[in-house]
Amino acid sequence: MEQPSKSVCEQPVFTTLFETHAEAVRNYIYYKCGDKEQAEDVMQEAFIKLWHNCKKVLFEKAKGFLCTVANNLFLNQVARQKVRLQYTRLPHSTKNVESPDFVMEEKEFLDKLQNAIAELPDGQREVFLLNRIDKKTYKEIAEMLGISVKAVEKRMHNALKKMRTLIKNI
Repeated sequence: MEQPSKSVCEQPVFTTLFETHAEAVRNYIYYKCGDKEQAEDVMQEAFIKLWHNCKKVLFEKAKGFLCTVANNLFLNQVARQKVRLQYTRLPHSTKNVESPDFVMEEKEFLDKLQNAIAELPDGQREVFLLNRIDKKTYKEIAEMLGISVKAVEKRMHNALKKMRTLIKNI
């Protein structure tokens, strides 16, 4: 006998969904736009839409619904605008034990890396950051993006290939 699906309209179930998926949805949008506030807004809006459509969305499909809605909200906001990621850096301590040359080389390398990531096509950049920063598996990425695992593998392969040409000696 099949168990009935949990209702997304129940407050504890919705709260669990939020606690489980909010960070992933926020990061997913952040990797697309590079703006933490925009990513936070889109994530919250996606959850509002989930709440308004709770009767139509099965518990098992909620994560996919959130990712799809968040992606659509983001695409509506940017409407073909080219996105460049800007990373926030952790503040460095005032005590610097590295040599000035090392610090300068490190800064040059980080700049090269940021520029190379920003140069990647949107699909490759998303897959690269979801895998390397969020530590998502190819299967999880495929589910989030609504593509096959093979497509994720191909995007990652092409991203790494392009990164190698853009940044020498990695």
